[in-house]
Amino acid sequence: QSTWGSTNNEIPVTMNALVKSTPTSGYSFIKDYEVPTLKHDEILVKVELVGICGSDIHLYKWDATGQSIASLPFIPGHEMVGIVVKAGSDETEKLTPIGSRVCCENHFYCGECALCLKNRGDICLKMSQYGHGKGTPHGGCSQYTVLPARYAYVLKRGITPEQAVLLEPMGVAHNALERTDVAGNSLLVTGCGSIGLLAIATAAAMGATKIYAADVVDERLELAKKMGAHVTINTKDKSLTESIMNFTDNVGVDCIVEASGSPNVISKLFENLRKGGSVTLVGLPKSELTFQNPARDLIFKSMTINSVHGRKIFHTWEQCENLIADGKVNPLPVISNVFSLNDFQSAFDTLLSSKGCKILIDPRK
Repeated sequence: QSTWGSTNNEIPVTMNALVKSTPTSGYSFIKDYEVPTLKHDEILVKVELVGICGSDIHLYKWDATGQSIASLPFIPGHEMVGIVVKAGSDETEKLTPIGSRVCCENHFYCGECALCLKNRGDICLKMSQYGHGKGTPHGGCSQYTVLPARYAYVLKRGITPEQAVLLEPMGVAHNALERTDVAGNSLLVTGCGSIGLLAIATAAAMGATKIYAADVVDERLELAKKMGAHVTINTKDKSLTESIMNFTDNVGVDCIVEASGSPNVISKLFENLRKGGSVTLVGLPKSELTFQNPARDLIFKSMTINSVHGRKIFHTWEQCENLIADGKVNPLPVISNVFSLNDFQSAFDTLLSSKGCKILIDPRK
């Protein structure tokens, strides 16, 4: 057993942590993982909650995609919230005071490359990544975690840990919607996983006039209605394009956020967009994309196509925290399960089964 958490002020020598150190499926549960020492610019965070998402499936299985986005060894968990319990220096403590609640911007930007100099650290050319073993072995699936203070987002509005742990995926949705210019426009969201659902709720708060949600799972579409979708379409039963054209008098929607990652969906996606519309691609397709009529559905539509990777640092975090704190977005319905760290196998089994939505792990239990 670890010596974690006997009092709020005591920092143990060891802790519980999930670790992947070999190129195999699954994780090892380590009960005596050494609590790391800090460099001068780092903070030690007592983890309250960590979320796992679709990309964590690849890390868990250690398939080709997982191997391309992560490096061994590492502790998984890139969606994290916790309390700062120690700082590596007085200067660092001024940035992230002890006792403050923080989230982690998991895109560890270098600050020096051509894109960082253009204030685009979200797509840094030399990006390291928390929870992926890229430039750091640390992640949120541990009782304590370490990160450089400059990647910590200090929460300001008193939102709960359950709300705060959702800022990372909500930020992806918000980033996509800002690029799609959704205010005053109709929107189609394809794929009602956690990011798609958060996109629906955020779009409603940002002024979308009519929100259509498409998925193949009825339970997710019911949740989409709770998050603010006006119309839901089960594309297992109905043609998405026929449905959208019926609803829009054969014009198409103004904006689309694609969050399914399905090559079949993406290949027919642009049929649903009006001329001059805007599409933002968020989901990660696992195979090549083909388009049956690219002239009609792509070129002649004079559309805008965007993609996003992560969040604007730290603009997106601030916007999302404000939306939650002001009561304009309630992200909590996307949480389907909360597991203890030592029951991590149940958490990942649920993730792999596609039965859950947003799955959380609580290292405090």
